[in-house]
Amino acid sequence: QLAESGGGLVQAGGSLRLSCAASGRTFNNYAVGWFRQAPGKEREFVAAIGWSGGNPYYADSVKGRFTISRDNAKNTVYLQMNSLKPEDTAAYYCAAAGVFPTVSRGSYHDWGQGTQVTVSS
Repeated sequence: QLAESGGGLVQAGGSLRLSCAASGRTFNNYAVGWFRQAPGKEREFVAAIGWSGGNPYYADSVKGRFTISRDNAKNTVYLQMNSLKPEDTAAYYCAAAGVFPTVSRGSYHDWGQGTQVTVSS
């Protein structure tokens, strides 16, 4: 199971770091992705990273502002979010996929419960 943490309320231009921690078993052999869902909208891809920490991939809307990384010794994946905008407001979820990152939501499993990020203008 994966569990997200680190969400909160921040002003526009601010930063947050989200964590996605695995429990019960290791996810070190899987790619991990971050998705987000705003009220009334579909869950959308944000970023993903390969099992070894390589092949990071980002949605165009966050490229240059967000950085995904992982520490397999801690069984944790991070999402550093800088220069936050009000349109980044959403519940953020992490999930595991195959070895290589993918933007396809249907390829992911073991979804966490989500952590809320609210960016005020």
